[in-house]
Amino acid sequence: MQDKNNLISKYQNLASDIGQLLKQGQKLAISSVSTILLQTYWRIGQKIVEYEQQGNLKAEYGSELLKNLSKELKHHGKGFSRTNLQYMRLLYLYFPKMPDMSGKLTWSHYIEILGVEDKFARSFYEKQCVIENWSVRELKRQKNSMLFERLALSKNKQEILKLSKQGQKIMKPEDLIKEPYILEFLNIPEQNIYSEAELEQKIIDNLQAFILELGKGFAFVKRQFRISFDSRHHYIDLVFYHRILRCFVLIDLKIGEADHADVGQMNMYLNYFKAEENTGQDNEPVGIILSAGKNKIKMEYALGGISNKLFVSKYQLYLPNKEDLENEVARLLSQT
Repeated sequence: MQDKNNLISKYQNLASDIGQLLKQGQKLAISSVSTILLQTYWRIGQKIVEYEQQGNLKAEYGSELLKNLSKELKHHGKGFSRTNLQYMRLLYLYFPKMPDMSGKLTWSHYIEILGVEDKFARSFYEKQCVIENWSVRELKRQKNSMLFERLALSKNKQEILKLSKQGQKIMKPEDLIKEPYILEFLNIPEQNIYSEAELEQKIIDNLQAFILELGKGFAFVKRQFRISFDSRHHYIDLVFYHRILRCFVLIDLKIGEADHADVGQMNMYLNYFKAEENTGQDNEPVGIILSAGKNKIKMEYALGGISNKLFVSKYQLYLPNKEDLENEVARLLSQT
C-alpha cells in the first residue's frame, strides 16, 4: 500500500513538474514572439525613414507613401494599416538604437508610449514599464495621470533628466512623494461632499489602484491602526510597509487643508512607531499627510525642525491639467 502511495505521489510530482515546464515554455514563447515582432516593426520603420531621407520626400508625399505601402502589404495580414506603419516609422525615429528587447514590453505598450509627445516623458514611461512591469492598462492610467510631470515638479533640471533616462528609482523617502496624488479611480465627483471615513473606505475598496498610484514597493498592513496612551485611543488611517526602503509608511487622510495640528499628530505617530513597532531590521518610518489642499508657507513652518520623515502632499479626485503641468516641467528643464 505504501509503495502504491509513493508511486501516486511521484506521478503527481511528475505531472506538476511537466505542467510548470509547459507554462514556462509558453511564457518564453510569447515573450520571444513579442520581441521578434518589435524587432521586425523597428526594421520596417528604419526602411521607411531611410527611403524618405534618400528621396527627400515632403510630408504630403510621405503620407502617400504609407498609404500605398499599406495597400501593397495587405496580403501579409491586418497589421499593416497606414496608422500602424506610421507607428513603425515613429518607433525607429524615437528609438534609433532599437527599443527595449527584454520581452517585458509589447507592441501595444509601444503604441501607447509613441503617443507621448515629450521625449523625456516618453523615455521615462518606457523605463518605468520595465521597472514596474506595467500592463498596457496600467501604462494608460499613468500616462493620463501625468505621472512623469508630477514626479518632475519636485526636482531640478538634472534630476528630471536622470528621471527620464532611468525611470523612478526609490532610494530615499523623498522618492515616494508625488505632488499631487491623483485619485480619479475613486469616482468621487469633484464638488461632492464626503467625509474622511468615506474617503478611506473608497480607497480600501480600490486598494489595488491606490497602491499603483503610491508606486512600487508598497504592501498594505492595516487600516485604522490603533495606538493608545493613558487609555486614550488614536487611529492612523492607513499603514503600509515599503519593501524597498524597509520601513513603515503611515498615511493620514484629510478632506480639507492640512494644518499644523495634523503635522504634530503625525509626528507623534512616527515617534510611536519608532519606539514600539520597528524591529532591528526596519528603517525609520515615513509619514504622509494626504490632504485636499495645503498652504505651502504654513507647512514649511509646521515641518521646520522635525527630524522625522514627514511629508504633506495634496490629492486630486480628477485628472490634472495636462498643459499646465507640461509647461511647468518645460520651465524647469529650461533653467540653467
